[in-house]
Order: sequence, then C-alpha cells, then structure tokens
Amino acid sequence: MSVGVFGGHMEFGDNRRYWNFRSLGRGKIDFENIIRALNDIGYHGPLSVEWEDSGMNREAGAVEACEFIRYTDFEPSNVKFDEAMQKKE
Repeated sequence: MSVGVFGGHMEFGDNRRYWNFRSLGRGKIDFENIIRALNDIGYHGPLSVEWEDSGMNREAGAVEACEFIRYTDFEPSNVKFDEAMQKKE
C-alpha cells in the first residue's frame, strides 16, 4: 500500500509513510544553513533538539544528536574575509 502526505496514517517507523523522523544529520534538513542563518541575525539563544528517530536506539541516537549539534553550532566570525587578509601595519 502506498501512502501519500495526506493519504492516511501509518505508524511511525513504517517505511511506507511519506516521512519519518530522522536523527540530526541523517535526514534531508541542512542544519548548517540553519545555523548560518541564525548566526547572520545574531541569535545567541538556546538550541533545542527533539529526538524521535524510531529506527535507532534512543540512547545512542540522543548522544549522536548532541554531538552533531555541538559540532554544527559553530561561532560566527567577527572579521570580514577581506579584512582578515589585510596586512597589519
């Protein structure tokens, strides 16, 4: 049975679903671009992860998700590229 976006309800984890939750970095969301956009607007607030990947062990997935977000949540540069390349006199 094929199930579309609104074609019915299948249990989470059923591969016939149109989508399933995935652990951070294992799906199609480009988290790096999200972090870059947050950096661009000067966001310094918390990041919250809701982990619900039914295809992997909860504890291993939670650890992996935390490591992923720590790696991905980089500090923005406060120096423009051209300025960084200028010689200091």
